[in-house]
Amino acid sequence: MLIGYARVSREDQKLELQLQALIDAGCDRVFSDKKSGAQKYRKGLEDALSHLRAGDILVVWKLDRLGRTVKQLVDLVEELEEKGINFKSVKDNIDTTTSAGRFFFHLMASLAQMERELIVERTKAGLEAAKKLGRAGGRKRVMTESKIKSAKKLLQSGVVPKDVAEDLGVSVATLYRWIPEAASLAND
Repeated sequence: MLIGYARVSREDQKLELQLQALIDAGCDRVFSDKKSGAQKYRKGLEDALSHLRAGDILVVWKLDRLGRTVKQLVDLVEELEEKGINFKSVKDNIDTTTSAGRFFFHLMASLAQMERELIVERTKAGLEAAKKLGRAGGRKRVMTESKIKSAKKLLQSGVVPKDVAEDLGVSVATLYRWIPEAASLAND
């Protein structure tokens, strides 16, 4: 069985071109979404995937209708492959029922893996370089030494932790994390 999937990014866009192409390709059922490809959950795609069985083919008009990134595409096609489901892109002439189509996707998977490894490598190199320059990764601390000193003085003078936190522009939880003894003052 051929199951089609069409997608446009916004409600005001039209699906007709894709729907007609999928019908012309022989799709028995067609599901659609009017949602950005960046959205993780797309009801139409989920419905299409739930109707697919081993031996079926998921058909899209173009690759970019299925996923926004190479990784998304490769992950989905690998998931389909594990279930014995093939994939076809009408406009891109990709068909995983053929050896050339399967080769194309394995090549894409290899490139996606290399891309992920390069990102990890560059991230590690950037963190190392920053460390050598004396910078630590992550967010800047909200509680500076001067805020801690001010908070301790305010707490010792009898100001309640909630007001101290508000004055310093931090949450009460942050105040307690940096000055644990402040928690006992809140109950007094």
